[in-house]
Amino acid sequence: MRILVIGSGAREHAIIRALAPGPDSLHAAPGNPGIALLADIHPDTDPRSPEDILRLARKLSPDLVVIGPEAPLVAGAADALRGSGIACFGPDADAAMIEGSKSFAKQVMAEAGIPTAASLTCATSAEADRALARFGPPYVVKDDALAAGKGVLVTTDLSAARAHARACGKVVIEEYLDGPEVSLFAVTDGLTAVPLLPAQDFKRARDGDQGPNTGGMGAYAPLPWAPPGLAGQAMASVIQPAVDAMRRRGAPYRGLLYAGLCLTRAGLRVVEFNARFGDPETQVVLDRLSTPLAPLLHAAATGDLAAVEPPQWRPGAAVVVVIAAEGYPDRPVKGDKIKIIEAERGGLTRPGDPDPPTGEAYILHAGTATDAAGDLVSAGGRVLSVVGSGPDIAAARDRAYRLAATIGLRGGWYRRDIAARL
Repeated sequence: MRILVIGSGAREHAIIRALAPGPDSLHAAPGNPGIALLADIHPDTDPRSPEDILRLARKLSPDLVVIGPEAPLVAGAADALRGSGIACFGPDADAAMIEGSKSFAKQVMAEAGIPTAASLTCATSAEADRALARFGPPYVVKDDALAAGKGVLVTTDLSAARAHARACGKVVIEEYLDGPEVSLFAVTDGLTAVPLLPAQDFKRARDGDQGPNTGGMGAYAPLPWAPPGLAGQAMASVIQPAVDAMRRRGAPYRGLLYAGLCLTRAGLRVVEFNARFGDPETQVVLDRLSTPLAPLLHAAATGDLAAVEPPQWRPGAAVVVVIAAEGYPDRPVKGDKIKIIEAERGGLTRPGDPDPPTGEAYILHAGTATDAAGDLVSAGGRVLSVVGSGPDIAAARDRAYRLAATIGLRGGWYRRDIAARL
């Protein structure tokens, strides 16, 4: 099997690591220096452009294209590939609107009877002011459009909430949900849906869940505190109803459906839907996978998911710590040299391999590049994902932080409390 993965972040590095070495040929576009150790990369491909993606796919003739980021999905990359007879793991543009528009997602949830926060969609400042007054603090203001995980503001400051609404334009303002949050991924072919391992991520920039929202500063899996049967409950009340609703709308959902869930006193509620693997949760979920990833994704892309064995998971736990560039999330500094212990550059262990007794740790590249001298440098806000695994979360956390401490990056920083309190 020949597989092409679209994207250049740590999520795509984790996907490629989970796919390797099974496929006969593994490609990534545009890829990054870490991915280049595991796959042939195509750095001149624009991952946001459906035309570029289709052009490369026609050249490579892959058996499967896996689209990592949300932007090409919303732009119609999956439509273009399927229209040319190329199997694609990722929803068509109409289905990807479940992430591309918060308002659309709320409509789907209402239609399907999916539990979520009460909300109002606002297009003017006057509408936003009325919604803020209705729901009260803490105020939850969400950019209706794609915002790379940074379009949500949760604050008790009314002036800040108003300013965020004005800056975004069309927004969804909703009631505040109080309770622990869980990320649940489900693979679906538009009819059948299969859950992956629940995880928890950390969106706020600083320790103690302080600072602005980011794309994600860390995650861990599994969740020892989660109620028994949580995944099954979410599949029955959230994932399958959403898949069924999209099919009734004539936009069958084929790919990865991500449900951000809040466990409130009143029960499970949906915070958001995403149309792709989440980052950084993917890094820990796929670390625990013990069965091959390629057959699962290919079956979802080709409508044969019911015939594939459900995924199985390694015992133990995984923790990922994200190393960010100076200035992230507002104005990340690029071009600073990264110093990594040579033996840890590739993260060449494979999913399914048993953890050594003390666990393991490895690095996944995100915002990295090589400069003219061939040195590894920062090229984005979130630069590296450091993954630790072990027999339990404490051991996995220790391994991740020990490795993170050895990495040199001027101005680089990371949260010190990922998975510290469970």
